[in-house]
Amino acid sequence: MLAPMTPADPVPPGLPVVRTVSGYPGGPEWLGRLPDLIGELAERWELVPGEPFAGGSVSWVAPVRRADGSDAVLKVSWPHREAAGEGEALRLWDGRGAVRLYEHDAGRYALLLERCAPGTELGRAAELPAEERLLAGAEVLRELWSTPVPPDAGLETVAEVTAGWADLAEGRMARLRPAGFDPALVALGVRLLRELPGTAAREAVVHGDLNPGNVLSAGRRPWLAVDAKPMTGDPLYDPWPLVEQIGYAFGQPVPRDVVAARCSLVAGALGEDAGRLTAWAAARRVESALWAVAEGGDLEAGKAMMAQVRTLADLAGL
Repeated sequence: MLAPMTPADPVPPGLPVVRTVSGYPGGPEWLGRLPDLIGELAERWELVPGEPFAGGSVSWVAPVRRADGSDAVLKVSWPHREAAGEGEALRLWDGRGAVRLYEHDAGRYALLLERCAPGTELGRAAELPAEERLLAGAEVLRELWSTPVPPDAGLETVAEVTAGWADLAEGRMARLRPAGFDPALVALGVRLLRELPGTAAREAVVHGDLNPGNVLSAGRRPWLAVDAKPMTGDPLYDPWPLVEQIGYAFGQPVPRDVVAARCSLVAGALGEDAGRLTAWAAARRVESALWAVAEGGDLEAGKAMMAQVRTLADLAGL
């Protein structure tokens, strides 16, 4: 008989997913159905859930015990575009670089996953130098990208997603005309978002959100990826969040040199071109800067990001 793990309240009001999704159209209704959904999945997959993890702004995630006594993780996401392909990508990766997929209910956006233990985030592994963590993240990417892309993958493409971002960025710039935003740099970023996917030397199943919080220490492999927003296309879309956020490159005394060295380190470990990695960084930074102003109302953050775009563009020779 399994020892009980089930929490008294499977969806406590303090969870980030509750705070976030309650503001979405239809969100309160989905949250109201969530406890029953968790119960149905637990019964079908023979699980005993524990207290939910505190992270996850658009998904409910909790440790579970399976019928054979092994540990796993149950993830139920708010139905949205970026989460739609996660189960398929995990099936394709089959444990190479990412957590294993045990069960998948696509209609309910529900996944039963391998549990990472101890589960330390790569970004929080402060006992390791930044360079070691960057190389660990690069090894995860190398494994993810080693999976052949099937013709019927059914995933969005990088080209589709970034073309949409280019349109949004262009529209936001025309509508808002934010002070401190160089129109030529914005135009460069928009052009790169449209053109880079079509000039890739190869394609891969990309993670889509490989920031250092989505790489966890594990037992089967030193590090495994979680929380993918997968696409197919240019693999060099993926590395920038690692380069930027591990040790926060732009927070260093001489950020240009640090950014250049880290882009070179990661690109070299992946056997890829550092200039192309940096061009992708510039393109993504322009989109983020305009998002910060349009959606976050933070002009100062947007201006700071545009200053970073200038550095990235110069390093890429653009």
